[in-house]
Amino acid sequence: MPTLFDPIQAGDLHLANRIVMAPLTRNRSPDAVPRDITATYYAQRASAGLLITEATAISHQGQGYADVPGFYGTEQLDGWKKVTAAVHARGGRIVTQLWHVGRVSHDSLQPGGQPPVAPSAIAANTKTYLIDAQGRGSFAATSTPRALRAEEIPAIVHAYAAAARNAVETCGFDGVEIHGANGYLLDQFLKDGANHRTDDYGGSIENRARLLLEVTRAVADAVGHGKVGIRLSPVTPANDIADSDPQPLFDHVVKQLAQLGLAYIHVIEGATGGPREVEGRPFDYQAMRLAWREAGGRGAWMVNNGYDAASAERAVESGDADLVAFGKLFISNPDLVRRLREGAPLNAWDKATFYGGGEQGYTDYPALG
Repeated sequence: MPTLFDPIQAGDLHLANRIVMAPLTRNRSPDAVPRDITATYYAQRASAGLLITEATAISHQGQGYADVPGFYGTEQLDGWKKVTAAVHARGGRIVTQLWHVGRVSHDSLQPGGQPPVAPSAIAANTKTYLIDAQGRGSFAATSTPRALRAEEIPAIVHAYAAAARNAVETCGFDGVEIHGANGYLLDQFLKDGANHRTDDYGGSIENRARLLLEVTRAVADAVGHGKVGIRLSPVTPANDIADSDPQPLFDHVVKQLAQLGLAYIHVIEGATGGPREVEGRPFDYQAMRLAWREAGGRGAWMVNNGYDAASAERAVESGDADLVAFGKLFISNPDLVRRLREGAPLNAWDKATFYGGGEQGYTDYPALG
């Protein structure tokens, strides 16, 4: 019977334990460039079986929040090289999360002040994070997007593949995770609440899943299928996203992904950072996992949302999960793996320092001893 602290092979990734640091946006990369402090932050947490970086924009158009990192400029790549070197020096494994926010952006963050892009010209009832000329951060309503033209879509697929190559071949990441969750671009195409298209990328489940699958194939071809994971969130209401019938949609998605030999599937159970059961949105995650396995999925099944030591251990021991991702607990506990193993007390996090700033609430949380 496996335990949370046993090693595991996830595709090409050999992981020392089943504990994963979830991707966490921290808004500490001015000009989209990771700083030296970013390398310190991830290296402090390198005892995790796997680190997944904060979501990182594949292009300027994919940017949706102030001071989040990117993968489309030389300085950005140089910054990430320092991060992977620091993590590997401590024996860690790290992948980066590839991100295009779609409509969850603001005109001021887009190239030339243009509107964000989306499957359809439907504004998201949500907010993004902006920083003013005086360096003050605040949340602001997202801008109304324009609908992507069909002829623009191949360039977005290419941007994902190019970012993946930059991550693995140039920056030294052990792999990449495609962000297909939380109401961002790929999730917007998936879900009929945001996708009202009538072309080959809208309407039927097969059409709405088309872009996510095209991106995944392109990324896997670029860096190797066993180095690629993907994050999905069937019922989260994050960023004003919803689908009228998510079970058949996501069962179809994972059946198609099963054929690609991915390293892992990363599933957010319930509302991102919120309740595991979303009112009015029932979902059978075990049926989704079974659909993936029966279709030939061989990678690791990663679960996420509200897990503690006991529930994570039960999930792994029962076979319901191969990996368990922890978010906010890793913010305040750089040595979370040791604390969970020893049953040690956990540091409380300071929510006021989650987004933006410097060392405070980022690299100054104490480790045991």
